[in-house]
Amino acid sequence: MSSRQHDDNSPSERPLTGRTSPPARSPGGLRVIEGGGQRRQDEPLVSRDAVARVLMEAGVDLLLRRITPARAAEIERRVDRVLDLFDRVDAAPLLMPVLQRHLDELEVLMRETRQVRAPARRGG
Repeated sequence: MSSRQHDDNSPSERPLTGRTSPPARSPGGLRVIEGGGQRRQDEPLVSRDAVARVLMEAGVDLLLRRITPARAAEIERRVDRVLDLFDRVDAAPLLMPVLQRHLDELEVLMRETRQVRAPARRGG
């Protein structure tokens, strides 16, 4: 066996272009997304992605026990309905006012949810 150990970061194996290679995936297939731990401002619900983030936010709040299971279930139900309406509007644009009404209702629910959980977040 050689006394020299293999080093994955040895200078001879780095790309000469000066660019770094993308970070390796962890064994579980997850990767870290750089964000600095900053909470996003509450964004308007104008896209499927924004609505999906609402569902993730509710999931986190439920896991951290900042909201009740009943509230999380209601958010999930409304998100499912809105995502279904997004798909239906693609095929029938006349449904846009219905989608907008449901988006507005979901925004109101999320605003209330954020107010409910705010005291627990400040308390520490």
